[in-house]
Amino acid sequence: MIPPKEITYAGGGVLSAPPEESFVLNLGPQHPAAHGVLRIKMTMDGEWITRAEPVIGYIHRMHEKMGENRTYAKFLPNTSRIDYLAAMHYTHAFVGAVERGARIEVPLRAEYIRVITSELQRIASHLVGWGAWIMDLGGLTPILYAFDDRERILDLMEHICGARLTYCYYRFGGLCNDVDDYFLQGARDFVPYMRGRLKMYRALVTDNIILRKRLEGIGIIDAEMCRRYGVTGPVLRGAGVPYDVRRAEPYSIYPRFEFAIPHYPAGDSMARYLVRMDEMEQSLRIIEQALDQIPAGPVMGKVPRVLKLPAGDYCYAVEAGRGRFMVRIVSDGKDTPYRVKLRTPCFANLSPFEEASKGMILPDALAMLGSLDLVIPDIDR
Repeated sequence: MIPPKEITYAGGGVLSAPPEESFVLNLGPQHPAAHGVLRIKMTMDGEWITRAEPVIGYIHRMHEKMGENRTYAKFLPNTSRIDYLAAMHYTHAFVGAVERGARIEVPLRAEYIRVITSELQRIASHLVGWGAWIMDLGGLTPILYAFDDRERILDLMEHICGARLTYCYYRFGGLCNDVDDYFLQGARDFVPYMRGRLKMYRALVTDNIILRKRLEGIGIIDAEMCRRYGVTGPVLRGAGVPYDVRRAEPYSIYPRFEFAIPHYPAGDSMARYLVRMDEMEQSLRIIEQALDQIPAGPVMGKVPRVLKLPAGDYCYAVEAGRGRFMVRIVSDGKDTPYRVKLRTPCFANLSPFEEASKGMILPDALAMLGSLDLVIPDIDR
């Protein structure tokens, strides 16, 4: 069957007249390739997609409204439930916004530990996205390696805070407790171990000709499309734009470290793949520097017994695993926020899918969907 003329497909050829017959295919809301409770209503002409409409809201949990009905401390655990694969980053943004508004000074040792744990979290997040994506493409083995490596990170996280997924380790003014030599040595041992694994991943997966053929030239999302939809993170850097919040809007102590911003100009699924693989190496580089520089001292600053932000508007952004996550708090001087706005990356990163997938065949669209590395609770927040 020939796709319709109105659709420009990835191959770039001349297409025929609109089809007389088409059908609707529901991808999800319960489907392995949807990576969560996501429904995509696909109008098909044979194997070709004429429209792919994301339908969201199946697990909407009203986090923003909950933030307006709880004290700052009581809302803090919510943040790690938004993107559960990047929980440390999300908690970091919320405590950062509150600390900025209340002018709470965070001890230097706590800032170093925040950076170390945030970068470990980034690696763990990318490993899940990498393994699940390759599984979508038909390769089962990589996800077993990915989860094996991720377990080492989760063991370290569990050691310092007792949790393995939804952490509440950061506190306003610092951390709930200090790290010990076991954690520091474990993090130091993980760096050379993971570098060896990344080399193995390149030989096993990245340089595999089958993977290359499935991803190269597929799912083009260029810089202009990213700009129109507000795309950030690896998807934006895969379009050749070296935007990273850690550099563009420096926070915590990231200016103290040397690291590159991986970016590739192709804008295809392979470019987004390469960005994430390179980012794991850069995270290891940051962790190594932080471990070498970490000072002694306290991990909690002075925090008011009753935490109230002065009336005003406060924002704090971080580079989370999937892009720019920003917390905006509007305060009227009470112990609960007047308004909490959560700017999450996955909603914007999903938005170009409908436009970019027009004219693609279904297997290529699934490959592109995996390259967006979506966490659906991050969209249905």
